[in-house]
Amino acid sequence: MEGTMMERIQVNGLPAEATFSAGGDLRWRVDGGAGRGEQSLAVESSVLGFTAEGREITVRAFVSQLKGPFCGVGNLGNRVMKKFVLEMSTEVVAKIWSKRLRKYIDSLGRPKRIFIILNPYGGKKSARKIFHTEIRPLLLAANIIYTLQETEYQLHAQELAYKLDFLNYDGIVCVSGDGVLVEVVNGLLQREDWDTAIKVPLGIIPAGTGNGLAKSILDAVGENYSIQNATFAVIRGHKRALDVTTVLQGKTKFFSILMLSWGLIADIDIESEKYRWMGDTRLDFYCILRVMKLRKYHGNIEYVPAPGHESFGKPKNEREAIAGNIEISKQGRDGDGDAAVLHGYQGPNCCFEDSVWRFLEGPFISIMLVNVPWVGKDAMPAPEAQFSDGFLDLVLLKDCPKSALASILLKTGNGGHVKSPYVMYLKVKAFRLVPGNRVGDSAKGGIVDVDGEVVARGEGVYMCGQERDPMSYGPPILLTVDKGLATVFSSR
Repeated sequence: MEGTMMERIQVNGLPAEATFSAGGDLRWRVDGGAGRGEQSLAVESSVLGFTAEGREITVRAFVSQLKGPFCGVGNLGNRVMKKFVLEMSTEVVAKIWSKRLRKYIDSLGRPKRIFIILNPYGGKKSARKIFHTEIRPLLLAANIIYTLQETEYQLHAQELAYKLDFLNYDGIVCVSGDGVLVEVVNGLLQREDWDTAIKVPLGIIPAGTGNGLAKSILDAVGENYSIQNATFAVIRGHKRALDVTTVLQGKTKFFSILMLSWGLIADIDIESEKYRWMGDTRLDFYCILRVMKLRKYHGNIEYVPAPGHESFGKPKNEREAIAGNIEISKQGRDGDGDAAVLHGYQGPNCCFEDSVWRFLEGPFISIMLVNVPWVGKDAMPAPEAQFSDGFLDLVLLKDCPKSALASILLKTGNGGHVKSPYVMYLKVKAFRLVPGNRVGDSAKGGIVDVDGEVVARGEGVYMCGQERDPMSYGPPILLTVDKGLATVFSSR
């Protein structure tokens, strides 16, 4: 094992005693002047990259703005890019240090080539500006080579992922809201080589309206939510597994990584599209409108609870449950189907014949099934959700006074809503939804929203440019989870 290197050098023009350890800690003690004292850079968690020319090594770091002896330890505040010029005594010494630094950075397994999909139409249509002013400088500083592709229409990202020669890249990164990454996952899982394609690490840098996955990834490791921190998570190249949910109705499949909602939250998410010009505030505005004119929906749900969550709902009749289990196990796997679809991922190999199903009947105010804690940068409906536990977090509201409902919605910002007696919160490993029409207005149905897109809607529901939904409103919709199927970039 290589030992610690030590050298008398100059750092940003000041004389210093510098060391570089085998563990990747770069430290120096300045002898005098304004920069007097010891400073440190943990290369893995703070250094983007470096260049070497002659006797100088220019280290490009991403460090806290707060003052202190240690430049890059922890998440002490908002970070900025900063350069440290290390001037060695000779070119030979500079080459030795440069070689050692390069060897350490290469050992971290960081991505070197990435394919970037940018949605120029998401959110406030500022993704291009965000990329060139905030993301690109960090990628260049980290010596990452990238190919940039802008989406031109809905499902373009899905087509790109379906056709991409991913062997040329170390990851696929979406500069967008959550919707583009969802398209990428669906594109990868429709390929004949889906089992290899889905292992490609995926990155998300927030530049849209819904940025729940980016918030969840950063919050899970104690990082502040920001475009720069999300970019640095990609650069550092750590990886974590992510559950993928198969949403199934007959032979129609859709793959989800964020959430399914029906009722209040789905209505707010989709019907507020008419106010998209308001940006993020459209959701808050329409939320107030929907609480004032609260809707309830008929329907019923069935689910297989996770261990420890069996007390919720009522058990199904044993004979009925066995018949339903066999039907669910076969659903989407039998009969003739589109050849291209059959070549892709068919969903998890689930067998529920030995599972105990439970059920609840409506009316319901809201139902959400959530894969990660945050579904937006200010909304945490599932505080106990895990990235790869093989379960969905069910958040359910059956009945609730409007005054209490307003308080519950406000508390979703910190997860405190799950403590309300009106909220049912549990984990499930399979779920079946039978959505019904509105209470008091049987001519109108509701919306089933998966990851921000409508998959089914009833009669008399708001339309926003989508003529035909992939699923029907009314027949059962089944959700099953494949534990840790996908991989995402993470800070650590």
